[in-house]
Amino acid sequence: MLLSQYLYQIKKNDWTLIIASLFLSFFGLAAIYSVALGQGQGEFLNFKKQVVWLLVGLAVLYVVANINYHHWRRLGWWGYWLGLLLLILVLTPLGSTIRGARGWFSLGFLNFQPVELMKIFLLIVLADVYRQYVRTIHKFSQLILIGLIVCLPLILVVIQPDFGSAMILFFTWLIPCLFIIKNKWHIVMIFAGMISLLLISWFFIFADYQKDRIRIFLNPAADPLFRGYNVRQSIIAVGSGGLLGKGLGFGSQSQLKFIPESQTDFIFAVIAEELGFVGVLLIVGFFFLVFYRLAAIARNAPDDFGMFLSLLVLTLIFVQVFINIGMGMGLLPVTGISLPFVSYGGSFLITIFILVGLALSVYRAGAISRRCDLT
Repeated sequence: MLLSQYLYQIKKNDWTLIIASLFLSFFGLAAIYSVALGQGQGEFLNFKKQVVWLLVGLAVLYVVANINYHHWRRLGWWGYWLGLLLLILVLTPLGSTIRGARGWFSLGFLNFQPVELMKIFLLIVLADVYRQYVRTIHKFSQLILIGLIVCLPLILVVIQPDFGSAMILFFTWLIPCLFIIKNKWHIVMIFAGMISLLLISWFFIFADYQKDRIRIFLNPAADPLFRGYNVRQSIIAVGSGGLLGKGLGFGSQSQLKFIPESQTDFIFAVIAEELGFVGVLLIVGFFFLVFYRLAAIARNAPDDFGMFLSLLVLTLIFVQVFINIGMGMGLLPVTGISLPFVSYGGSFLITIFILVGLALSVYRAGAISRRCDLT
């Protein structure tokens, strides 16, 4: 009896999702180790930190997956307001500026981005709101309410300025929202608002370097040795990998420090150069498994809240993967977005594992519900 219960507890987890997430994290560790070789980091400090954060992330995933996701719905709004408070405080002298954005709290042993916390609770709040409106949304006032929930943190993130995180928050809200809107004119009004917001941002909000990134994206040859340098080196690295790559630790672009932010924003270029087309296929394949399983969890969720929560997790991870890989291949402007599971960063990695844990909680609830139906 005890053995059967133990086996059932094991089966309640979506092991395909867990294993795919782990393999992506291992790819990230391999790339971070390789970059450390080229930078002469004999102690491999970043690699060791990432191993620790991976272990912490797995522990957090286990805890979150074993908590009924409806408990998070009750805490969602409290976490949302806490996230807003932290986003305000990080703009004060309490915050630290890293890579041009005042979006970090330096805690000595750890640099923490409050926007990562906001991602978690914003998803929970949006899932709760979509749950309420999924079958009734027809008034524009309801749409404005949903928009305000996102606009408050979005504005605070843009002020930092952290345009990459702002894009993630915006598209995580937009994509699921388009599926529940019943009035087509509301969609037209959303896109009209997007265009207006982009124009206002261009003339009054974007910093010069953010404008330059868009200009360089439209014309990469305009400044190949300065503002277009990052993308140019990334494209060279991706193209030079060939079929099997140059081998870990032997990529000329990564080992000779030509690729900027090689452990975070452009880690995909490191993997493409050193592991080649086969490595890229493996990375994309594991991400496909993650997306497929998250979609399956959403489809089999026992209620609307679980369905939207899983879809929002899928949307957020997909947007980050799409933008990061597109950025590394020169297909999208550089926005400073890391690659989920793979890029270096403690708070970023733990956030991703918390989101996966939430989806696993929905999966476990669905498995229990289906077992009860069978019995």
